[in-house]
Amino acid sequence: MSDAKIRLFVDHPLSPGQAVPLSRDQAHYLVGVMRLAPGAPVLLFNGRDGEWRATLAAAGKRGAIVTCDTQTRPLQMPPDLWLLFAPIKKARTDFIVEKAVELGVRRILPVQTRHTNSERIRLDRLQAHALEAAEQCGATFVPEVADLQPLDRALADWPADRRLYWCDETALGQSATLAGSPGPAAILIGPEGGFSADEAKRLRALAGATPLSLGPRILRADTAAVAAITLWQATHGDWK
Repeated sequence: MSDAKIRLFVDHPLSPGQAVPLSRDQAHYLVGVMRLAPGAPVLLFNGRDGEWRATLAAAGKRGAIVTCDTQTRPLQMPPDLWLLFAPIKKARTDFIVEKAVELGVRRILPVQTRHTNSERIRLDRLQAHALEAAEQCGATFVPEVADLQPLDRALADWPADRRLYWCDETALGQSATLAGSPGPAAILIGPEGGFSADEAKRLRALAGATPLSLGPRILRADTAAVAAITLWQATHGDWK
């Protein structure tokens, strides 16, 4: 069991004896904020090589070097689940991304719908939130946050082998159950104003798409994302 308490994502290969340069911000966090001294242990992951215990070898004002010791965990991929959602207010969009990482999804895809009330996203900020969430929750993989695209385009290129569960407000009060069998899947959360009639019609006609009720109450978009991922994980995912 590692005695390290701090986890950092690094974009660098990890292997025994590997020296890993840290960014200026990471060095400041370790030395200036957390008051670590050379010899202190940290945990590193890069989304490819699992999690590694490393030792702080040197630190200065412009950066730091840590040296990999031993692998503490292999790479653990989340289930093959995507989350599609219509962006909402900034803080609540950040929440959706963070919780999707914590709950375990492999890819996050913001989509533009007829009633989406946010026409743009800061992709770099959302990817940073995904990375920070992975650092905090012990994940060894960081999901990609894709750039915003129209829902129509996402559906036009939809993989035939990936089941799509779309959260349907018109199914209010029906049982919150998942049909189908385990396999590649995706969850689609609509905007605060709901899907338009044309969008709902297209979703109902899409092969492999299944409307999903989330119970007897209408949920906010960010709550719906958490509820739907939880339901899928408990039924088909890695929580069983």
